[in-house]
Amino acid sequence: MSQTEIISYEPATGEELWRAPVGNVDETVDRARRAWPAWAAKPLATRIELCRRFANEVRKEGEKLADLIARETGKPLWEARTEVEAVINKVDISVTAYADRTGQKKLDSALQGTAAVRHKPHGVLVVLGPYNFPAHLPNGHIIPALIAGNVVIFKPSEKTPAVGELLIQCFHRAGMSAAVAQLLIGGPEEGKALVAHSGIDGVLFTGSAQAGIAINKKLAANPGKIVALEMGGNNPIVVIDTPKISDAAMLIVQSAFTSAGQRCTAARRLIVTAKMYDPIIEEVRNLTKRIIVGQPFADPAPFMGPVIDNAAADQLVESFLYLLSHGGKAIKHLTRKDDELPFLSPAIIDTTAMTERPDVELFGPLLQVIKVDDFDEAIAEANRTRFGLSASLIGGGPQDYNRFWANIRAGIVNWNRPTNGASSSAPFGGIGLSGNHRPAAYYAADYCAYPVASSEMDQPRASVGVGFTN
Repeated sequence: MSQTEIISYEPATGEELWRAPVGNVDETVDRARRAWPAWAAKPLATRIELCRRFANEVRKEGEKLADLIARETGKPLWEARTEVEAVINKVDISVTAYADRTGQKKLDSALQGTAAVRHKPHGVLVVLGPYNFPAHLPNGHIIPALIAGNVVIFKPSEKTPAVGELLIQCFHRAGMSAAVAQLLIGGPEEGKALVAHSGIDGVLFTGSAQAGIAINKKLAANPGKIVALEMGGNNPIVVIDTPKISDAAMLIVQSAFTSAGQRCTAARRLIVTAKMYDPIIEEVRNLTKRIIVGQPFADPAPFMGPVIDNAAADQLVESFLYLLSHGGKAIKHLTRKDDELPFLSPAIIDTTAMTERPDVELFGPLLQVIKVDDFDEAIAEANRTRFGLSASLIGGGPQDYNRFWANIRAGIVNWNRPTNGASSSAPFGGIGLSGNHRPAAYYAADYCAYPVASSEMDQPRASVGVGFTN
């Protein structure tokens, strides 16, 4: 049975933050369809100017938006502020990307006229947003879609609808029509209804592999709808020879535990050679013990807050116990101080002895360690996954990295950098269960407009020299 109301709770306190009735899918789509022709007909410069005004509105509301992100997700205020900056910066990046990726091209020929390539918008696009970056990640779809001339229906995660509401309000305050950038409040049922709706021209999704696969299956028989899937990862961070033990440990901790491990690019597996195992594990364990876990506005500021809700915390605890009972060895236990709130300590578990390591995305502060004999085994272990989003190599030289880059299966491959923190000025996406070869960020322009090839002349001119009688 579908919900009639969506209620949002603060993870750090358990208190109710926001509530609103579920929206009407048919009415929302109808408004969008009626609004699209006029929006698509506006000059590109006008659409860009309205998006720039949106950035200014976000800048005005910056502290309010950061406060709301921190409260609704539980992430520390400092991290919420970086998300707001990413929302603002996305506009200029998207303007540049649209010109670069979808610029007009012409090839003139005196006899054959002009060959031209231009791009058209798809129409009405649905953006399904996640809870971990409730402003930045959906905005990464919305802005490129609007610039290209599409209208957008944004359904935020039912766990972070308040942030979604404020984000869309900023578009409206910037002067954009309420029918061009619409908010639809709802849960999974409304998401499914949007995906299946005949009035939708495409779905831009960020979330779990399970949900992304369901969307892909639903639309498999309808190739006319554009589908861009940003999904998760079982991401490896590989450590080989390096004298920089403390730096390596910091990169590992950043990769695994930033945002309480609730990033699709978070390191889930630490793969370390036997030679480096003892010094690396000791340093990582000691550094992890120093992590401050606390409420978003605590002083001193925490490194990480709670996970999104109690259900997520319960699932992570169960996953840790499963790994323990199937051959895992705890290096640092996963603990929960309060059964009523989803605060978890960052955990590390050695799963080397497990005969079958689950190839799943454990979306939280839980790092699995695997000891290997050499670099060849490390690469093989890193690729032992159906996912393929992000991977990092720590240590080694240029030849090692070239070998790692050439052999690793991932859409983001880093060297001596964390697995997370990808640049919006580069493509962002993965392979396997991590995506459908439609990378976002700088390459979002590619799926927000389609190329149209033209052959053009000022006057009709034709000549056929074969197959006609005199």
